Amino acid sequence: MRIISYNVNGIRAAIKKGFIDWLKTNPADIICLQETKATQGDVDVKLLEDMGFHHHWFSAQKKGYSGVCVLTKIKPNNVVYGNGFEMSDFEGRVIRADFGKLTLINAYFPSGTSGDERQTYKYKWLDEFFDYLQELRKTRPNIVLLGDYNIAHHPIDIHDPKGNKNSSGFLPEERAWMDQFLLNGWVDSFRKINPTTTDAYSWWSQRFPTVRLNNKGWRIDYIIVTEPLKKQLKDADIFPDVKHSDHCPIYVEL
Repeated sequence: MRIISYNVNGIRAAIKKGFIDWLKTNPADIICLQETKATQGDVDVKLLEDMGFHHHWFSAQKKGYSGVCVLTKIKPNNVVYGNGFEMSDFEGRVIRADFGKLTLINAYFPSGTSGDERQTYKYKWLDEFFDYLQELRKTRPNIVLLGDYNIAHHPIDIHDPKGNKNSSGFLPEERAWMDQFLLNGWVDSFRKINPTTTDAYSWWSQRFPTVRLNNKGWRIDYIIVTEPLKKQLKDADIFPDVKHSDHCPIYVEL
């Protein structure tokens, strides 16, 4: 099973930049999108269906904001929209798809970059999401949790750790949450396969045009699996040369 996670920063904008042509290259069996900024009705889904994709959308109530989508050539036997927390579901942040004994969760974690109010909500969301996952694992132990986490975990995951020590996305509290999360029986697939790889980033700021050119990025997108799936990790990669967004796709093969 080949899986991709990709924050497209607006699927309609990504389509204008060649996203559909990229899909035609068959990059994965399942492609999970975050920040679609659209509803199913905003996109010509026949283009997706003609390539053999089933598609499942969970959009924000606010137009042009947030939203997640699962494109899959393997038909899921169960899809759950949202995680039961009101604000998270209002913002279209979590969608779950079950494939037999495997559960895939596509999540768009909140960003705290717009100010204290959103940073406070980010911490609340992280706590709620942790509880949701703990409960789910009781009945669904084989989980692939992927998406835009909006957190760079270690100094190796960010181009300028010293300069960003007070930046949302690299704050001590956020990184501590990642520490505790991974210690609780989860495995970062990229670091499992590529433990010492440097300069491996999945997002670059759009504020400065040369940032991506010079690879001054952050690794804030992850495909993390529960311990029972660790032995099934075959490959994990990042595709920085795919450029329909300020993020790039990340990949895992099970």
